[in-house]
Amino acid sequence: MALSLDPAAPRDFDFIIGDWQVRHRRLRSRLAGCTDWETFDGYSSTVKTLGGFGNLEDNLLDFPGGAFRAIAVRSYCREAGTWSIWWLDGRNPTALDVPVTGRFADNVGLFYADDVLDGQPIRVRFTWLAQPGANPRWEQAFSNDGGETWETNWTMEFVPAGV
Repeated sequence: MALSLDPAAPRDFDFIIGDWQVRHRRLRSRLAGCTDWETFDGYSSTVKTLGGFGNLEDNLLDFPGGAFRAIAVRSYCREAGTWSIWWLDGRNPTALDVPVTGRFADNVGLFYADDVLDGQPIRVRFTWLAQPGANPRWEQAFSNDGGETWETNWTMEFVPAGV
């Protein structure tokens, strides 16, 4: 039996539902003045969950040092009108990353969290670009000055699988 979606469920992440080839670009070192980028491919598949108030993204990342799996879990809070996003890396399957929380406006989603990198407190920002007619794009940026400046350290370009 297929579970139905709640008609009141948000549609913010509908743009990413389905199967994708992903082109990754990532700084080799973060918040260290590094300008050396590595590129690699991956795949993702996203399905709705929680009656449409959540989704699950299954990822295969083909890092230069070896492939691994990871998932993103997203859930929507009706009361706050925000999404939370957790990351679970298959290389460390017992620990969820700190969730980023935010919302979409004008087809751009901004999500933030406080975290720690190499023992130092940082701010994390995820940016989702979901412009109609364009392929989705995701960016990750870190700040070590409370959000005054940001270093984009990872981008993902999504292309429909099989294209």
